[in-house]
Order: sequence, then C-alpha cells, then structure tokens
Amino acid sequence: MAAALTRRQIVETADRLFYENGFGATAFADIAASIGISRGNFYYHFRTKDEILDAVIGLRLQKTEALLADWEKQAETPRDRIRRFVHILVANRAKIMLYGCPVGTLCSELAKLDHLALGRAGELFALFRSWLSRQFDALGRSADADALAMHLLMRSQGVATLAAALRDEGFIEREVQAMNLWLDAQCPAIPPPTI
Repeated sequence: MAAALTRRQIVETADRLFYENGFGATAFADIAASIGISRGNFYYHFRTKDEILDAVIGLRLQKTEALLADWEKQAETPRDRIRRFVHILVANRAKIMLYGCPVGTLCSELAKLDHLALGRAGELFALFRSWLSRQFDALGRSADADALAMHLLMRSQGVATLAAALRDEGFIEREVQAMNLWLDAQCPAIPPPTI
C-alpha cells in the first residue's frame, strides 16, 4: 500500500514539475526533493526518466478520459459539452498564462527532443479530437465533424500559447467568447416542433 502511494506521489509530482518546468529541465532530484523521499526509494519505483514520462502520460490520459466522461454526464446537449471544452481555457487561465497548455507544451517539448514518447503524448490530443468530433457529429455536422474538431483544437492551442506569451486574462476571455459565437454559428437551426 505504501509503495503504491509513493509511486502515485512520484507520478503526480513529476506531472506537475514537467508542466511547470518542462520535461528536460526536471531532474530525478527535483521530483524526489519535492516529495521528500530518498533517491534509493525513488529508484525503487522508476529507473529512468522515460519510465516516469510514460507514467505521467498514462496519468494524463486517465484524467482526460475521466474529464470527458464527466462532461458527457453533466451536459445535456452536444453544444453544452463542447462549451465545457472551450471554457477549460477560462477555468485554467492562471496556469495557462504561466505555463501554457499542459498537453501542448509537453508535445512541443517532446517534438523538439525528437523523443519516442511524442506519439503517446499525442494520444492526449487524439482523445480530445475524437470526443469533439463525436459532439459535432451529434450536432448534425457529420460531414465535417472532424474538421470542426481540429479547428477548435487548433484555436484553443493558439489561445493558450498567446495567453502564456501575453499574460493577458482579458485576451482569454475575449477568445472564449468568440469561440462560443463560432460554435453557435456551427449549430444547425432546430426546426420548430410540428403540431
């Protein structure tokens, strides 16, 4: 039990540090010091930094799947579910302005390193893409559901990148409002009920 808890602490701490400092700039010693464990205890759970990265990506995939499932339960309509995705920029604006998007920054860094884990990290975007595509399909936009999903992913990544560069909370709020208007324009009109 204690070993599983320690392993979980290592992964959660590594996740936070990889996001805040970057994968390349985070050392074993940083993670161990942040948790307050010895290096020996640390190495009992993970022998390489790539093993930790794999566990962090696994944790992020797990959390993303849970988040998307939660949005499915909480929001009644596909439009409302898509709005949940858009509003994540507002909900996480403080961290986004400091560090960017956790998925985007990790994928960017792994791409620069030509790291083998890039494909697995990209699965995070694939989860969002597939989920958004299903929502647009449910809105009656089957023919271009994937293109709409990619457009929204691209736009949210652009907002996160510029928000981190500009540190402008108002920019995030304006862009989220614009994305909501764009979303409304993508939704076909609902015909009035027949009597």
